[in-house]
Amino acid sequence: MRLDLAPTDDVFVLTGAGISAESGVATFRDANGLWENHKVEEVATPEAFATQPVLVWRFYAQRRAQAKTVAPNPGHRALAALEARLGDRFYLATQNVDNLHEAAGSTRLVHMHGELFKSRCSDPACDRAPFVDDRSDFSDGLPRCACGELERPHIVWFGEMPFEMHAIKRRVQRATVFLCVGTSGVVYPAAGLVGEMAYRKSMGERVRSIYVGLERPANAAQFDQVVLGKAGEVLPGFLAA
Repeated sequence: MRLDLAPTDDVFVLTGAGISAESGVATFRDANGLWENHKVEEVATPEAFATQPVLVWRFYAQRRAQAKTVAPNPGHRALAALEARLGDRFYLATQNVDNLHEAAGSTRLVHMHGELFKSRCSDPACDRAPFVDDRSDFSDGLPRCACGELERPHIVWFGEMPFEMHAIKRRVQRATVFLCVGTSGVVYPAAGLVGEMAYRKSMGERVRSIYVGLERPANAAQFDQVVLGKAGEVLPGFLAA
């Protein structure tokens, strides 16, 4: 089974936690959504950071430390190889905050939920840009910006708008092939992107949407094709030249 692409096909890829989980990255909702007896929402919201910044930073420090121990899997590398073949006809939007796509060689991508190894000032009025930050030890105190406010992880928390949504939607609207890998189909607005393809197809456009993952996503009915299996086992052959 292989994805047949025409010379003019434009491919939009959306990846979720499933592809990173195959590399050993702990997913956001492991252990029934709990972390040290705290609900994820208690360590991943602006309100949590405002009231318990130490707890929030400890959570992300541990995530950084764990993410440093993993490597890209064949699924990540297959997507990077597809990008190398297609060039500007390839675009990747990931819900994952790790850097495994970059480590595999991907460059045409956007992290719609932020990046684990970046931080930024917690004050929206501060003009300091997000910066690379791989620190995972804050025993000397929480990091502060030069303006005096606390720094925060460059992560999209519950209640916040994902990054680059306008650009992502515009890119989906020009794609002819939508490939979704390892998502649950329940986290919006990402889960709604395949709906753009379903609508365009209903209007007579020649577009396709494919899902690859271990389990059928909640929005499986909107895909033209659902391929069940590990991304690292399916994608290398499915995306082969």
